[in-house]
Amino acid sequence: MKYDLMIIGPATRDINIDYTGNTVHEIGGAVFFCSFSAKITNAKVCASVKIHPSDTDILDAFSLDHSDLFLLPAKDTTLMRNTYFTADRERRKAECLKQSDPITPDQIPAVDCSLYHLAGLLYGDFPNDLIVELSHRGKVSADIQGFLRHNELGTMNFHDWKDKLEYLRYFDFLKTDAAEAEILTGTDDRRAAAKMLYDWGAKEILISHNSEMLVYDGKDYYTCPVKARNLSGRTGRGDTTFGAYIAKRITGTPVDEALLFATAAVSLKMESPGPLRGTEADVMRYIEDFYR
Repeated sequence: MKYDLMIIGPATRDINIDYTGNTVHEIGGAVFFCSFSAKITNAKVCASVKIHPSDTDILDAFSLDHSDLFLLPAKDTTLMRNTYFTADRERRKAECLKQSDPITPDQIPAVDCSLYHLAGLLYGDFPNDLIVELSHRGKVSADIQGFLRHNELGTMNFHDWKDKLEYLRYFDFLKTDAAEAEILTGTDDRRAAAKMLYDWGAKEILISHNSEMLVYDGKDYYTCPVKARNLSGRTGRGDTTFGAYIAKRITGTPVDEALLFATAAVSLKMESPGPLRGTEADVMRYIEDFYR
């Protein structure tokens, strides 16, 4: 089987507590949300999912066929608790109650694949030698969250990535949010941050923000506004965007068209809790209704 995209990372069991105190138990993780938005494109997608082998119900929750899912055995499935303080879910406290062990190069299945995406949650999910190994197999993309967010006795704290100048050059695509970009670069100017990340070696940078998505490819800046009519599905916003974006890009879609599709996809997804459940046709209708 020839794949366009392999999404790699730990899936999670999430305890989500909204601002009213209502508690919901859900499946989550960047690998989970990314796979749904990537799946609706014309890309051939697989996922390598780090979970405890007994948690097969997590694999059942993915939209991918089981033949396109690879279980990477973990000592523990990552367990997260998210407490949201506002209705728009922009302010939250994230806690890690359990963290899976690192994903090592020998665990990645030997399949023919064009792009490997590191959909991490926490520092330690991916050792640096995994980045180098995957670069020998194909292109590499990453969500910088997996290199900045540290689990410190259950509390989530962000720290700059000390190895960034050595390893950013391996990333053909890089996703950060606005806050993460500022941690990496020291500037809150998203365009300036994107250029710095490019100068440090990342080849195509997407920076997410609650108002718009921005891409810089070393020559041009592209932006697209978020047009969600409500934010009930805020969780997984960046993962949904980037899953759709890299799936489109690796199959040849130009930057501006891929960014439009990805931003419309996440706008649609944010209107309902959980991962993106629509189809490519649903996203195209959303574009016609709100972007044309």
